[in-house]
Amino acid sequence: MFLFYAIFGDVMKFFSVLSVLFFIMASVAAKEPVTKGETDPVMLDLDPYMIDALRGNKLKGRFGKEGGIVQLMKEPKFQALVKKHDLQLFNGPMLGAIASNSAKVWIRSAGAATFQVKINDILSKPVTTSEATDFTGTALIEGLKPFTDYKYSIILNGKEISKDHFRLRTAPAKGQQAKFSIAFGSGARYQPKKEGIWRVMAKQRPMAYLGLGDNLYIDVPKYQNVQRLHYYRRMLRQEYREIIASSGIYAIWDDHDMYDNDSEGGYGLNTTPYKMPNFKVFEQNWNNPFNGQQPENPGTYFNFRIGDVEVFMTDGRFYRYGPSSSKKDKEKKAHTMLGETQKKWLLNALKKSTAKFKVLASGTMWHAAADKGGYDSWAGPKSPFQKERDEIFDLINKEKIDGVVLVSGDRHRTDIWKTDRKKGYPLFEFLSAKMTNEHSHKPRKEALWSYSNKMECFWGQLDFDTTQKDPVVTFKAVNQDGKVLKEFPLKLSEISHK
Repeated sequence: MFLFYAIFGDVMKFFSVLSVLFFIMASVAAKEPVTKGETDPVMLDLDPYMIDALRGNKLKGRFGKEGGIVQLMKEPKFQALVKKHDLQLFNGPMLGAIASNSAKVWIRSAGAATFQVKINDILSKPVTTSEATDFTGTALIEGLKPFTDYKYSIILNGKEISKDHFRLRTAPAKGQQAKFSIAFGSGARYQPKKEGIWRVMAKQRPMAYLGLGDNLYIDVPKYQNVQRLHYYRRMLRQEYREIIASSGIYAIWDDHDMYDNDSEGGYGLNTTPYKMPNFKVFEQNWNNPFNGQQPENPGTYFNFRIGDVEVFMTDGRFYRYGPSSSKKDKEKKAHTMLGETQKKWLLNALKKSTAKFKVLASGTMWHAAADKGGYDSWAGPKSPFQKERDEIFDLINKEKIDGVVLVSGDRHRTDIWKTDRKKGYPLFEFLSAKMTNEHSHKPRKEALWSYSNKMECFWGQLDFDTTQKDPVVTFKAVNQDGKVLKEFPLKLSEISHK
């Protein structure tokens, strides 16, 4: 009997330890929202309320997986907070799809509403927000002049709202000589003490900001209520409001936005039950020109053009099929980063581009010396995707596509990489992935330049100058104080076949 109890006790201890381990693993995946050091008056009031309502009770909140602002607005206490801080314009405005004569403006209202965008005497068509769209809507403002600065206002339910940071600059027309910058970054978990970087960036007046995934660090794939919470929190912060209202915002997702660490979406739309619900939340919270080849092949991939620069944003998660997917379904399907439809779209769009510069953007690294041996990247000894990467690179040679530069995220530092090729010009990659994160990854000696400092955050910036006889793109690494850590210019002739 004593032996039985001894064995039984050991078994119970084992399961007790096991349960603790499972709890720890779950806690690692579902990271707690960071609230320490909060100073924003709006967030001090709304943040604890929203966290409790949308995340409490084991991530289910008060309203279950479909909870969000629709349910929050039915609570008198939340209505009172919205009124106290004058938040009828709850999130936004967010600029996107900026062209030479038009732009799209996204908002989220506190309740169903009708809004218009106004610039001088120009009014957009009215747009209505509803429960079905999580109270979001996007208006198109047209009839603008190329490469011109404008102030705009939002007319919400008949009330005109205007702020100093409600301003936009239209894109240069094709062939128009111009100087402008495109900022980019990733690694942007909401950190109250580090949110000031958005205001510093906004003061630089970039034409666009590319969010290269890990834009929020959600890591809760099965709870759309928690995903919405992450978006609400970031977009309520004043410094972030200033950048999204004054620069075109373009975003893809990476693992921590779509699912969790190093995740793969797999073939098709129904391989996992989270894919389409999570994609719906993504679509409601960004202002991209389009999101994939819908309805059959949606995704966070798209392209857009600013003057003589064309940007190709790729989705390396939604259709990724690698070792994890193979192990899961026990089939030997071809490994892919993009999926067949997205790859075909990218190759065709690259081939057709007439822009002087082409920016290929990815959430993960392109270079073969990527971290972890390329396990979660495009190339390297452990990457199953290098063949697909080389297919893209080979097209650049075959079609004599000039002016290609690569940008990437994921690793929490800032780098410059060079991929030499037997045929064609070298491809330069600029990495920047520590917008607001605390954790840093170590510099890499294999890079042309690699920088990491646990005390700093930074973004990447591409400064374009097409007024020169030999147009120039200059990569800049800029820290949270606006200090330029590195400049690296490239003439178009250096990245051309001629």
